[in-house]
Amino acid sequence: MRDGPCPSPLCPPGTGPANFLDDLPPPRGVRCPAPPGPPGQPAIRAPRAQDIATLGYAGVWIFMSSAVILYNKFLLNRLPFPFPVSLTMFHMLFGSVASWGMIQFGWAQKEEKMDRDMYMRTIAPIALLFAGVLWLGNTAYLYLSVSFIQMTKALMPAIVFGVSIVFGLAAMTSDKALNIAFICFGVMLASFGELNFNAFGFSLQIASCVIEAVRLSLIQILLQRRGLKMNPITTLYYIAPACFVCLLVPFFAVDYPKMFPAGVPLDDLPWVWAPGHMVGNALCAFGLNVCVFLFVGKTSALTMNLAGVVKDWLLIVLSWLLFGDPVTGLNLFGYFLAFLGLLYWNREKLFGTQAAGGAAHKPLPAAGGAGYRPVEADPEDPKPPGRGVEMGGRSEN
Repeated sequence: MRDGPCPSPLCPPGTGPANFLDDLPPPRGVRCPAPPGPPGQPAIRAPRAQDIATLGYAGVWIFMSSAVILYNKFLLNRLPFPFPVSLTMFHMLFGSVASWGMIQFGWAQKEEKMDRDMYMRTIAPIALLFAGVLWLGNTAYLYLSVSFIQMTKALMPAIVFGVSIVFGLAAMTSDKALNIAFICFGVMLASFGELNFNAFGFSLQIASCVIEAVRLSLIQILLQRRGLKMNPITTLYYIAPACFVCLLVPFFAVDYPKMFPAGVPLDDLPWVWAPGHMVGNALCAFGLNVCVFLFVGKTSALTMNLAGVVKDWLLIVLSWLLFGDPVTGLNLFGYFLAFLGLLYWNREKLFGTQAAGGAAHKPLPAAGGAGYRPVEADPEDPKPPGRGVEMGGRSEN
């Protein structure tokens, strides 16, 4: 295709000859220049291959994340294998071996700065919190429906922001306070509309979200400020083994007595061990991390947040279709309000990011001079190192 003067009336003024050809459509092989955008804005352009690729990555991530959550629900409630700690430990074991293999083949790299002392100071605390997140979050699936759990995840921005304030990583404003109150009101309505509401399961889910928020804040404090840059595969390589060890405590305290009750023959145990399902489920969970590995490098924080919202709506519909989870009008109305609050939250974060990006092009004052303030990462950004790990059915975006 060649460039040239465009005789189409659809082209902007001044791009084609001013004659009778202006009334004709552009001839084949002639490409019209992109019309200019509003003053101060870039010209409107057609979708590029990169945009299509980003949509493809987002679609694959939504599919894989939804598949892991629904697969976990099937194993825990329908197979049945009602042992969330054991299931998560199998994920961690599989993830440890698979990530080690990817590093050995050169598909991912170790962190050069990591040594024994740094591992114990940075990775071990994060792995301990991650074990708690997975344990409590997956246990909630025994008591709550997939659809309702997705609705409660609308609280994550508010919880992460609250924990960030405690750690001194963020500051409260009246606008954010109203936004958080609106989101909480929507989730409260959705809770009132939940037919199978379980207070214990809801407490587990909220506790999991709070621990996750603490973990994200520690990632910024312990990893980012030390200059550690790890993608999801490298993070899994370091965190999964430590997480497996941490889960041994709840396994022997909670799961093991239920799995092998005293005096019950192995043939009479009321649960099913299906190696094919276990390996397939762990493979899906690790495949999800590979998707995150690709998705994180190809898109922005806003795109990941919006993809997460689409995934939540999709899971609400799929849980209703596949598992018969009841969804009421008050459920949907409450979550819709929370959804609007999340859209506004993401909108404000986008504008804040753009403003920060514009400021980045201005000359910076000298360190210690007037107007100097060190730039710190956003604790709510889903792209900091270590945040992309998604194992055990937890979706973190």
